[in-house]
Amino acid sequence: MSSSNGQTRPFVVILTGGIASGNTAVSDRFARLGVPVIDTDVIAKELVQPGQEALNEIVSQFGEGILDESGHLDRGRMRERVFSDPAQKQRLEAILHPAIGQQVSERINALDADYCILVVPLLVESGNYRWADRVLVVDVDEQTQVNRVMARDSSTRKQAEAILKAQASRDQRLAVADDVILNQGSLEELDQAVLELHQRYRGLARQRQQIPG
Repeated sequence: MSSSNGQTRPFVVILTGGIASGNTAVSDRFARLGVPVIDTDVIAKELVQPGQEALNEIVSQFGEGILDESGHLDRGRMRERVFSDPAQKQRLEAILHPAIGQQVSERINALDADYCILVVPLLVESGNYRWADRVLVVDVDEQTQVNRVMARDSSTRKQAEAILKAQASRDQRLAVADDVILNQGSLEELDQAVLELHQRYRGLARQRQQIPG
């Protein structure tokens, strides 16, 4: 992938992790170090705003009942539809994934940076972004995930466990990792882990820039 000005795109590090593992805490720390962060969840929310082509296509596929009274996507209703029906989930992904991928490419190619962080929470599930240079997994044990989801969303244990079961397993995420941050310690430990990876990624990006061709 080359940028619009003809230069090689930045070194791309995908950041992924299961629900309540701390993806945002980690990406925020990279951002504070001056690293550009592109978040596919943020892009997805932008694409379903009123007037956007993707939202029009979702309404065409799922009906007007998927909107709330203000004409915005009713996320709770949409989530219920796709969570209980794999076929509807695939229909939604067929609309959103190509549009998200296009936005990701455009935003990465517009950057002037050694490297960037691309946040893809459902990396393993989607199978997308295989062209990225490196994968960083934010890891916590599953019991910690359950406890955090219950505390954050006021969910029952059963609801939290159901969400985890709908995602890739911890082992599946770790299998695709080049780097892992175990996010079960102090904030100071998290700061240090991100700083060390930041230095590593800058070095890897500059090494790649020096390779001819």
